[in-house]
Amino acid sequence: MSAVIALDAPRRRPASFDQDIPLCIRPDVEAIMTVSAYILIQTEVGKAAQVAREVAAIPGVTSAEDVTGPYDVIVRAEAQDIDEMGQMVVARVQAVPGITRTLTCPVVHLHS
Repeated sequence: MSAVIALDAPRRRPASFDQDIPLCIRPDVEAIMTVSAYILIQTEVGKAAQVAREVAAIPGVTSAEDVTGPYDVIVRAEAQDIDEMGQMVVARVQAVPGITRTLTCPVVHLHS
C-alpha cells in the first residue's frame, strides 16, 4: 500500500492561526512596513512659524505644528525604515534655517 502526497495542495490552518502572527512574518500577506516618528524641534527666537511651514513641505512629513513649551515645533513623519527616517531628519529637516536642535522619537506599539 502506498500513499500519494500532493505537495502543491493548500495547507489547512485553524482560523485563528493567522490572527496570532504579525503581518511582517505572515507568508500570505505582503505588508509594507513604515516607521513613524515625532520630531521635536527647537528654533531660534521668532522662527517657529517659518520653520513649521518649511518642514511641512518636506516629503514624508505628515504634519508640522508650531507649539508652546520646551519645543517650538512638533512634526509627525513617516519613512519606509529607520535609516530613511534618520536620513530625512539629518539631510532635510536639520537643514531648514532657524532650527537649533531636534529630538526624534520613533513611534513604538507596546502590547501587553
